[in-house]
Amino acid sequence: MRRRLLAILLSLALPLAAAPAAAQAPAIAAAADLKFALAELADRFKAATGREVRVAFGSSGNFTQQIENGAPFELFLSADEGYVERLAAKGLTRDAGLIYAIGRVVLFVPAGSSLKADPTLADLRAAIGDGRLKRFAIANPEHAPYGRAARETLQAAGLWDVIRPALVLGENVAQATQFAAGGNAQGGIVALALTKTPEVARLGTAVLLPASMHKPLRQRMVLLRNAGPVAAEFFAWLQTKPAREVFVRHGFALPGEA
Repeated sequence: MRRRLLAILLSLALPLAAAPAAAQAPAIAAAADLKFALAELADRFKAATGREVRVAFGSSGNFTQQIENGAPFELFLSADEGYVERLAAKGLTRDAGLIYAIGRVVLFVPAGSSLKADPTLADLRAAIGDGRLKRFAIANPEHAPYGRAARETLQAAGLWDVIRPALVLGENVAQATQFAAGGNAQGGIVALALTKTPEVARLGTAVLLPASMHKPLRQRMVLLRNAGPVAAEFFAWLQTKPAREVFVRHGFALPGEA
């Protein structure tokens, strides 16, 4: 099971060219926390319309740089609205886009770990002090929004400086989840949406961390300047009730809702 999880999450690192190309299927750049939700949504969109989209998953910061350098994406679903605002300010998008979801972070502890799934992070603090903690996973806060949220959460708990020697940084939150769930770390702070899938959930325990400990993960999507009609249709479809229900089921809050 851990090997299967590894294969699923490592697939996020594949370049767009590695995905099977359907004729005229638009290229979509999506934050890594959307891996399971958007895969389902793309399948449902195809079933409803007969049209396909090609989705690449990764860190929002890296995708932003790729788009600035001319990557041929037509729709961008970011885990941080700041990246969309940055692209819009440079005239690379049709407009300012809209918020499609609010992300949440969890403490994930794999089965057999010496850590406890404690939402107060008190046991994490104790594990640092008594030497139990050797490796702890988060996404790279330099370009991954969930990494920044993890850093802010640890800072709010007063643990950032003391935990840094034990940190294992994932290129994106999916890789950090792979580290935490696959046995390469004793736990990690990752996206709720990635821990709700059965492949991950059965490997450990996830506890929701207080949203007050980090800045809101306001996830914004936007059509890019070169977007075609299929990308525009998918963008509109993602705002429908059936699509919003999928986001909620995968652990996201909706804008304007608790």
